[in-house]
Amino acid sequence: MNPTPAIRRELRPGDFDAIVAHHSRVYGREFGVDSKFTGHVEASVARVAGRPFPTWREAIRIVELDGAHAGSMGLTDEGNDEAALRWVLFDPELRGHGLGRRLIGELLAKARESGYTLVWLETFSELETAAHLYRNAGFKLISTDTAPRWGRERIEYQRYELELSHVVAA
Repeated sequence: MNPTPAIRRELRPGDFDAIVAHHSRVYGREFGVDSKFTGHVEASVARVAGRPFPTWREAIRIVELDGAHAGSMGLTDEGNDEAALRWVLFDPELRGHGLGRRLIGELLAKARESGYTLVWLETFSELETAAHLYRNAGFKLISTDTAPRWGRERIEYQRYELELSHVVAA
C-alpha cells in the first residue's frame, strides 16, 4: 500500500526545526552522520530563516504523512541568478513512488520561471538514488571532495549543477 502524503507549499512555525531534526534523525540512522552534519543543515536553514522566505523566486515543499513531518525540499535564492536545491529528504516509506521526481520538477520549473541561470545542490555519494534523480533532471556532477566529515572517517561530498537556458520573449 502506497502512503499518501500531504504536500504544503508554505511554511508554518516549527517547519525549519522539523527539517533539521528530520535530517539528523534519518541520516544519522541510515548513514551514521553525527551532530556536525546536523550543524551543517542548521547553518543552511539559519541563512534562510533569518530573512523573508520564500520570496517570489523561491519555494518550499513540506511533506507530511498522517500530520507528521515526513520530508522536505526547498529552492533558495543564492544571488547572481543562482539558486540552490536544498533539504531534499523523504521518510523511507515515501521513497520510490515518484514524489522526489515530481517535486524536483516543480522546483526546477519555478527556477526557470524565476530567471535563474544555474541551480546547484550539495550531497554525498552514498545517496545513490537521489543522485540518479538529480542526473535524470539534468544536473551534472561538478566536484567531489573525499575527507573525514560529519563523524565519518570518509565521506564523499558532491556538488551538482544544472545550467538553465531561458527563452526571452520578444
